[in-house]
Amino acid sequence: MMTNTISPAQVRAARALLGISVDELSAESGVSAFVILQCESQVPGKAVDAAALEALHGALQRLGVTFLADGDCAIGGEGVRLTRREPGDEGMPPEKLNASNDD
Repeated sequence: MMTNTISPAQVRAARALLGISVDELSAESGVSAFVILQCESQVPGKAVDAAALEALHGALQRLGVTFLADGDCAIGGEGVRLTRREPGDEGMPPEKLNASNDD
């Protein structure tokens, strides 16, 4: 069971670092694309189910992301870090992330 929850910003950042679409994360995690988008949107009053967050957390970790809590580093707050990367895989540059990548 996950002890800390992950933030919407961490989910967005992890997906960007991995260069994967919402649909790819959905397939890996078993969480619907709609719920992932809801999680990433930070809409007040639209809480995401704890089981869905746990599934996203596990899937993103399996794909090679480590989640950093506030205080894990000398400076900065919560974040994400790549833990492994396939040779030649540079991910998707942030400037290329847009709605068309999530089809």
